[in-house]
Amino acid sequence: MDDFAPAARTAIDVLATYVRASRAADGPVTVRPDPDALAAELDVHRWMRDGGMAAGDFAVWLRGYLAATVRLHHPGSMEHQVGVPSTGAALADLIHGVTNNPMAKYDMGAAGAVLEREVVRWMLGKVGFDPDVGGGVLTNGGSLANLTALLVARARVAPDAWQSGVQGDLAVLAPPSVHYSIRRAAAILGLGENGIVELEVDELERIRPERLDDALLRCKAAGRRPLALVAASPATSTGLHDDLRPIGEFCRNHSIWFHADAAHGASALLSSRYRRLLDGIDQADSVVWDSHKLLRTSGLCAAVLVRRDEDLPNAFRQRADYLFDESESIGFDLVDRAIECTKTTLGLKLFLSLAWEGERGLGDYVTSRYNMTRRFYDGLATQPGITCPYRPESNILCFRVDGADQLGVRERLLDEGRLHIGTTTINGERHLRLVLMSPDTDETTLSELVAAVADQGSTTPA
Repeated sequence: MDDFAPAARTAIDVLATYVRASRAADGPVTVRPDPDALAAELDVHRWMRDGGMAAGDFAVWLRGYLAATVRLHHPGSMEHQVGVPSTGAALADLIHGVTNNPMAKYDMGAAGAVLEREVVRWMLGKVGFDPDVGGGVLTNGGSLANLTALLVARARVAPDAWQSGVQGDLAVLAPPSVHYSIRRAAAILGLGENGIVELEVDELERIRPERLDDALLRCKAAGRRPLALVAASPATSTGLHDDLRPIGEFCRNHSIWFHADAAHGASALLSSRYRRLLDGIDQADSVVWDSHKLLRTSGLCAAVLVRRDEDLPNAFRQRADYLFDESESIGFDLVDRAIECTKTTLGLKLFLSLAWEGERGLGDYVTSRYNMTRRFYDGLATQPGITCPYRPESNILCFRVDGADQLGVRERLLDEGRLHIGTTTINGERHLRLVLMSPDTDETTLSELVAAVADQGSTTPA
């Protein structure tokens, strides 16, 4: 790596220009080039075949690459729940890219392992778990974290499943709008998607706690026993929160594992104004919290947190003599509590994001994005021809352009390249969907959005 220093300086200069331009909305927020044309423009095949890229070549190539990216720093970036990385988190990726310490085994990455342990303990405390009793592990994404949490729940309900497999009588209680990773996890665990017993929800797809007894009766009538009950804080589609406290009381009264999928919303625990939305999360047996959303780490960095530390290794009953041994040595290993073996130093991302921004800084960021989403609601809900089905609780907002093809509206905005928004369905009806993640999304962006969707109505609603 004799050329690392000049190449790294080149990358930093080009990326700094990219961030400045993105934040100033200089250029499109997203582009959708033809894949083959883009591969040719980036000269992908020649570089792969011949190599030889030097710092000067790299600067030209990187500018071309960045021109075809989604600019998350751009004020018009409002589609995905993907964090705008802090300076600290961005530097963490550079550090790991050089050191490359897989740290599931302590002797492979002591610094990374210690940072993961400490940020997990910090998260446990924020959730309301005792850091000296609870436990956790960081994973590459919330989907893997949800799978891990349900593996832990399975070990409590069916401890022989690791050796003998599932018996076909387990079920997961969850609302119809549950994140797709829960259904995927149920299939991976051998329950199948039919192993999801759907909970009754209100018109905005929130769990109705007063109807949980009926769901349990339906579960038992189908010859199944609950593996876990999953609630959302918030739901990915709407950004609305299930009422965790009565759900937790129900689970405790019936000895059901309570899993809170707070991948997006747990970061509001740092906001003095909005932490109330997570009331009752301390009643959960397991919690998922993605720091690569509102804690401004780069992807991916998710935590699965459990009330009792011993539950995590109980989920993975396995032997591999080249990894597991009974000798006593300095430090600790994480390989017995995670699906991944070559675990990257995920804790470094969260630690440096906290070190740069601090708890208060990240909490203020969450508060600002939630507040701004409410201002978007106030601005949109008063516009003729626009319907908002609810006042937002988080930084996710849904609305409809009356009489319009909602997918068509989105396509036109994407073609224009200034506003990157998504869609979802609520009770089977298509809505446009915003997620305010960029610190630079403000009232100017709102005005641009209102102007862009004005007069978009048609006679073919969708």
